[in-house]
Formats: sequence, structure tokens, C-alpha cells
Amino acid sequence: MKFLVIIQARCGATRLPNKVLKEINGKTCLELMLNRVSKSKMIDEIIVATTINKEDIQVANLVTKLGYRVFVGSSGDVLDRYYQCAKLIKPEYVIRLTADCPLFDYRVLDEAISELKPDTDYLTEYSETFPDGQDIEIMKFNVLEEAWKNAVMMSEREHVTLYIRNNKDKYKIQDFVCKIGNLHDERWTLDEPRDFEMITKVYEHFMPKVDFTMKEVYDYLQENQEIRAINNSITRNEGLAKSLKNDKVIEG
Repeated sequence: MKFLVIIQARCGATRLPNKVLKEINGKTCLELMLNRVSKSKMIDEIIVATTINKEDIQVANLVTKLGYRVFVGSSGDVLDRYYQCAKLIKPEYVIRLTADCPLFDYRVLDEAISELKPDTDYLTEYSETFPDGQDIEIMKFNVLEEAWKNAVMMSEREHVTLYIRNNKDKYKIQDFVCKIGNLHDERWTLDEPRDFEMITKVYEHFMPKVDFTMKEVYDYLQENQEIRAINNSITRNEGLAKSLKNDKVIEG
């Protein structure tokens, strides 16, 4: 297998509990994202990686019901969850997506794969020109394995690819740049109640169409600034900033 997509999903978010199971027009945000990602023409398989926590049984049940494979692993050590999941298949590349991106455009995924260079160890929107919520990371399986073996900081275990980023001199990193322009200030992710309100309004606008593009969402929000403003003041990457502030070496 060449391209395995692993989507991390859990219910235990503190800012918006059960966020991936919140429904828009009768479908959960996780289901909406799975529907969009599955339209990719270039991936081989999708697995949802959730946690061993009791609250995430409902995630595992939903994924199974929808006909996708599910992996259950560590809650806090997300790097271990990804590696243990990928190790079962050992694909050439692991693609990391997160379930809190129900506006994710599969065309972005296919474009990233098309641009992936043979010597690239890790591809991501390094310069952050994509909206927050179009996040994508592609890494070689052996690079994920190295990170799993060597990462010792708590932040590097929680944030799957942080070890790779922290050792950028060791790896060939490819920056994936948004073709529309620099959309760094656009917030389309699902972390807080205001995010859910904004994303719901986007879906309601396009319904019954669900296969809308990133460009269509961007144009709609530019034309409707009052909807864009619902959540646009929230700081990007708050979770990572919090992890780095409280970082420490994992003993043992």
C-alpha cells in the first residue's frame, strides 16, 4: 500500500466536548469529513484512529457502522496511536488528517500527493498559507517510525509530527503552498462552539450540495463577512501553544 490516511478522532476535547459527533443536517462532523476525504482519487485506504477511553466507544461504533476501519490506541500519546495503527499495514506514506476539519477538501489532498517529491520525507503546509481546517501532513512510514522511537518530549508525543519539525535538518521537508493565495487568517477548524456555528452556516448555504470546494467556501465567506467573523478572532494553534508551555521530557 502506498498512501494510508489516518484520521485522528476523539470525544474528549475540553473546549468543545464530543465535537466530532456534533450533527449538521443529521450527519456528524466526522461522517461529513469521511464522506469528503473518501472522494480522493489517490489514496488507498482511510482508517480512523480513536482512543481506548470509554467515551470514544461511540466513535468506534460510528466508524464501523459507516463501513470504515477503526483503530483504538493511546489517548495522550497520539504519536504512538498513529505508529501502532500504521504499523499494521506499513504503507509507504502515512497521511495525517484530523476529524475536526469537516470542511476539508479532498482536492487539496490529491493536489498534495501529486506534488509530493520522491525524496520528500515530510510534506505539510509549513508556511501555513492554507486556512486552519485544511490541515494535511504526509510522511514516509519510516520517518513516522523514527519519530516514534526517538521523541521524548511530551509535546512531541501529543502532536504527531512535532519531532520531525523539531529536527528539520535531519529530514527533507516539502512546503505545500495554497494556490489561491495566503489564507492563513481563515479559520475553518472545529474546536469551539463558535467554530461549529460558522461551519454549520457554511453547510446550510451549500446544501444539498456537499461536494463544495475550498475555493467556494472561501468566496462565500468573503462575500459574507458576518459569518466569517463568528470565529475568526480565535487564535490559531492554541492547543500546540498550550502543550509547548507545559512541555517536559517523558521519564522512562
